[in-house]
Amino acid sequence: MDPDNDIGIGIVGCGMISAIQAEAIGRVPGARVVAFCDPSQTKAAERAAQYGGTAFTRVEDLLASPKVRAVSICTPSGMHMEAAVAAARAKKHVIVEKPLEVTLDRVDAIIAACKDNGVTLGAIFPRRLMDSSKTLKQAIDAGRFGSIVLADVYIKWYRTQEYYDSGGWRGTVKYDGGGALMNQGIHGIDLLQWLMGGVQRVTAFAATRAHTGLAVEDVAVASLQFRSGALGVIEGTTGAWPGERIRVEVSGSSGSVVVEDEAIRTWQFRETSADDKAIRERLGPREGLTTGGATDPRAIDSEGHRRQFQDFVAAIRERRAPQIDGSAGRAAVAIVGAIYRSAREGRVVSVE
Repeated sequence: MDPDNDIGIGIVGCGMISAIQAEAIGRVPGARVVAFCDPSQTKAAERAAQYGGTAFTRVEDLLASPKVRAVSICTPSGMHMEAAVAAARAKKHVIVEKPLEVTLDRVDAIIAACKDNGVTLGAIFPRRLMDSSKTLKQAIDAGRFGSIVLADVYIKWYRTQEYYDSGGWRGTVKYDGGGALMNQGIHGIDLLQWLMGGVQRVTAFAATRAHTGLAVEDVAVASLQFRSGALGVIEGTTGAWPGERIRVEVSGSSGSVVVEDEAIRTWQFRETSADDKAIRERLGPREGLTTGGATDPRAIDSEGHRRQFQDFVAAIRERRAPQIDGSAGRAAVAIVGAIYRSAREGRVVSVE
């Protein structure tokens, strides 16, 4: 494409995830990073030197740049709303790192601002775009499981005490919104609820067991009732050394599937399909798969982000909603919020 017609993207927040995003955007035809913004001039300048673009220390200045047509929000989670709303009011398209925000009120403010200003809103959940996830979703939608009885996700990750101590916002209610579920586990929680068509009710326990100085949980378990009537479980922690791949299990009267990150471990159905063998061979355990950040938050492959930015850019050009839009980002936050409320109040809670 003509570089002059590229969709210029400004990245707000220059922490670890900004580098993964910039790398991903660099592999999307018709898009390029044109600006970075961070209160630290050093951080912004470092990212601009790595990936190109102009360095800013104020969001307002980045938004004033005519080169910026879209903004990606990579600030701490509890600071997403301010930057996203400002971007929408500046008529810039908006995509926000997970979670969309830390409360539904703040999520809804972002959604409303983008709607009112006629700009595209995307929420980063790249696991939905993995080949294993899409293939499992197709099997569910095709009814291959018969009556689904259980659908579960296990996020047994590990984060050091130093990880939490290194950033003043980590492990806080205001800026992190929660702990193992809202920050790390939300990837798997969103994937599960998307696969199953939404969660209706939850009951949960949460605790802090492996770290000190946190105002939030580092382990939680929840029992779920999906809208379909199926039941399920969420287990999430950042205290399980050395950290394991996110595991999703779907079990029904006619089939069972187990997926670990990008690898399908089990793919069995009562009524076989001509594609089943090829699916097991193509998407089964294989060389070169990452651990998805199970132990090291920097060990994240950028391919999922590349796919998501490719769809986001296409959505802007085609004047349509992206595959993972604001309402998709809201669903996961609603579930995590309901789990936290259930754990606090010791009762079954309906998901808003």
